[in-house]
Amino acid sequence: MPHDVLDIKNAEMKHSCSCSHDHMQAHIHGQQQRVSLALVGTLVGGTLLINSVIARFPFLYGPESEVAQLLAMTGSLLLGLPIIIHAVKGMMQRRMHMDELVALAIIAAFTTGAYVEAGVVAFFLLLSALVETRTALGARQAIESLIKLTPEEASVIDKDGTEKIFKVSQLKPGDIIRVRPGDNIAADGDVVKGTSAVNEATITGESLPADKVAGMQVFAGTTNLTGVMDIRVTKAGADTTLGKVQSLIMQAERTRIPIMRLIDSYIKWYIPTILMIAGIIWFFTKQMDYAISALVVSCPCALILATPTAMVAALSASARLGILIKDVANLELAGRITAIVFDKTGTVTTGRLYVTKLAPAAGVEAADLLSVASCAEQMSKHPAARALISVAREANLELIEPTDFAETPGKGVTAKVSGSVIFVGRDSFLSENGIDVHTVADSSLHEDQGFSTLYVARDGKCIGWVGLQDKTRPEASAAFREMLDAGVKRATMLTGDRDEVARRVAGELGCTDFKAKCLPQDKLAIVEQIKNDGHIVMVVGDGINDAPALAAGDLGIAMGAAGSDVAINSASIALMSDDLKRLPFLIKLSRKTRNVIYQNLFFGVLFIIIGVAAAAAGKLPLMLAAALHFAGSLVVVFNSARLVRFGEHLEPHTGQ
Repeated sequence: MPHDVLDIKNAEMKHSCSCSHDHMQAHIHGQQQRVSLALVGTLVGGTLLINSVIARFPFLYGPESEVAQLLAMTGSLLLGLPIIIHAVKGMMQRRMHMDELVALAIIAAFTTGAYVEAGVVAFFLLLSALVETRTALGARQAIESLIKLTPEEASVIDKDGTEKIFKVSQLKPGDIIRVRPGDNIAADGDVVKGTSAVNEATITGESLPADKVAGMQVFAGTTNLTGVMDIRVTKAGADTTLGKVQSLIMQAERTRIPIMRLIDSYIKWYIPTILMIAGIIWFFTKQMDYAISALVVSCPCALILATPTAMVAALSASARLGILIKDVANLELAGRITAIVFDKTGTVTTGRLYVTKLAPAAGVEAADLLSVASCAEQMSKHPAARALISVAREANLELIEPTDFAETPGKGVTAKVSGSVIFVGRDSFLSENGIDVHTVADSSLHEDQGFSTLYVARDGKCIGWVGLQDKTRPEASAAFREMLDAGVKRATMLTGDRDEVARRVAGELGCTDFKAKCLPQDKLAIVEQIKNDGHIVMVVGDGINDAPALAAGDLGIAMGAAGSDVAINSASIALMSDDLKRLPFLIKLSRKTRNVIYQNLFFGVLFIIIGVAAAAAGKLPLMLAAALHFAGSLVVVFNSARLVRFGEHLEPHTGQ
């Protein structure tokens, strides 16, 4: 490559993997300073060349003046030496940068006395390199902005209740930190005191603030908006979710897709071929300028930049929406998916139970049924209990403290409420305790619709049952339609739930098929079978009990990965939020990126073929060849940059 873009980027990435946030920030700043110094040197050299041209005017020193020659020689040396030195270093280290072609062109022009031409070639090449290098450093701004999100200091609460200021690097799990409105949170942790709204867009990609109360999790780098919170640190430094996000982005930028490796494999043949073509042009035309122009225009900057610039832009667009891609090959693969396999609970459903039906016995009010069940369940942490209590509070029912509470796992609870003995649980649980459940409407008809039922008894008599459902996410149906419209041929839902529930959810989503009562090993076998049928399979799950299936799929995607080490580590791609619309976006981004890469490669190849032909025909002056080389690189960079804004139309996820 005719510049230090790859060297800067590779050195920076190696450095950033082993350094602290402060050192990483200083390193990025140092790279930016070096770019600035290189820009100054390039402009000085360019100014000398312009002055040499002006000095040739008859009313100054004349076309043959030594002053003009000296200015041109100095300018061309100042501009050409960095390229020649870099080419020599590359050959000594047995690395091919393509600098060799331009270095030869500059040397040939310089030795023939064409100082201005040599300087102009070097000037445009360096200017192109600076634009490309600045683009590479610009890709690091996402990392730098993430680094800045973590404050340098934190207020730590001592055991005696006093506040002390500590460096964030000194925080350790178990510390209690106080975060005030407007502050960025210094570490991952759990809220132990206070309530607030927190902007978690940097982690989850969600635009709406999340309400936080005691017991809820918060992430480093997110912004506290309204209230004061005391937070118990669970992870600090590189172990935080933000630290893992930084690491994943840098890891992705170091990876390569097959087409990049294909280009690399042909580099060693490219330079000898171009040198041979330039030699043939010189042999038949006897014009050194023609051969030099061919060398300059054939330097394949546009080809080399075609893929990495598009990938960096695509990674930026995906990270903005909370999609973390570990390997750019996974991004390329997403566009070729033909089948999607997904878990039900917590993936396409909310993972929470909701009270959707009350069936009181004759002579019993629905409010009375709900009140009795909610009072008895107050001491339970079961999801069904939380659903009952939530709807009771929404109905402004008074909840009486139960006594003699006892819970039988997997069956139900017993308690005394206002002197009455209450049973809440499965029909089998009530039957075991001598209670006849057949005195109320048969719930099996409603279970066919996907209800889970809790029977309620008071003083030995069944007073009704409560139906609960896990609702599908509001955006799920539209997301699946988009994926099927995008060419996904098979959408399979797997769940450990019973057939009735699976059928209802699969029908709502428009799945092509489903499988109920699945154990983790069953999910793994189904994924393998779909792959054997010739499909490229995307597996979507929560990254915990779905880990075997995620690993078995061609592409594994963990939903709601924020704060989950298992989810981040088990999947190829991690979605930091639960918004299913990210899935069709990912498929479309992959295809858009592939199209942009092909456009870049087509332009790069066409540019070189036409340029070499024009040089051979004597229609491409050396200075024009240098200018066109610069323009070709810019076309590729700006074409790739369009991907950065891809997905801005996507509606923000409103779920909490």
